[in-house]
Amino acid sequence: MHTVAVLALHQVVPFDLSTPIEVFSRTRLADGSPGYRIRVCAEQPDVDAGTFALRAPWGLDGLRGAETVIVPGTAEPETALTPAARDALCAAAGRGVRIASICSGAFPLAATGLLDGLRATTHWIAAGQLAAAHPRIEVDPTVLYVDNGQILTSAGAAAGLDMCLHMIRRDYGSAVAADAARLSVVPLEREGGQAQFIVHEHIPTPRGSALEPLLTWLQGNLGRDLTLADIAAQAGMSTRTLIRRFREQTGDTPLQWLHRARVRQAQHLLESTHHSVEHIGVQVGFGSPTAFRDRFKRTTGVSPLTYRRSFS
Repeated sequence: MHTVAVLALHQVVPFDLSTPIEVFSRTRLADGSPGYRIRVCAEQPDVDAGTFALRAPWGLDGLRGAETVIVPGTAEPETALTPAARDALCAAAGRGVRIASICSGAFPLAATGLLDGLRATTHWIAAGQLAAAHPRIEVDPTVLYVDNGQILTSAGAAAGLDMCLHMIRRDYGSAVAADAARLSVVPLEREGGQAQFIVHEHIPTPRGSALEPLLTWLQGNLGRDLTLADIAAQAGMSTRTLIRRFREQTGDTPLQWLHRARVRQAQHLLESTHHSVEHIGVQVGFGSPTAFRDRFKRTTGVSPLTYRRSFS
């Protein structure tokens, strides 16, 4: 079982602390067994969490043996990291442990030097402060999270949830991540600057809406060369009315929705089959391998081959 150590520093933000605990502890594998073991660790047993105090059952030794270490944000992000906490994080990184920060947790993580030379993010309101304090870090305030492989950082509040779901997808695949998202009652993906990797086999459709039959038909015909006129004819309405209804009920144009649905289906096939990238592109309705690769990278931030390798 994968062990996640959550490091509670002085003045830890309760929301940031609870996010990985809740998400990972509720994750179940296909056979119903838990996917993760959670340890809440701290340098001292009693931790000041602002409006209340908490008692951590593990000391810094709890980081040893963990596969993932999470550093939640703190109310005083530029408070100096103690040498013991810094050494524990650096030792974990040296062992190859995956380390991630939530919100202002990027500040203590940056104090270890582990973010030097990397792209990172934090809450947008603190991004300038992080960049000024740590000029060797490429701070990107426009994204929900950044995955550098071993080191990850997320933006404020709910973005930590996006990052945790992303890590579950990396560890166990999309189906387990989708179940974890449903248990947390959150969408599997959010619009934003950050390309999202949490996927599901089908794009969510507005249940009970007038468009539901059309969206179901589109999902079943992704491989066809569909034009806006084709979709309007299937819907029995003019193209102008179709575009207006789509924007009202999905937030996208019909072709934007179709492109996203094709990419999501391609992600599923890249994870679950050994079909070539070219074959999958044709299978989900892209006219050429170049068009498929361009659209896939624009949507997810990585190439189809890079995406597939993450499951190898």
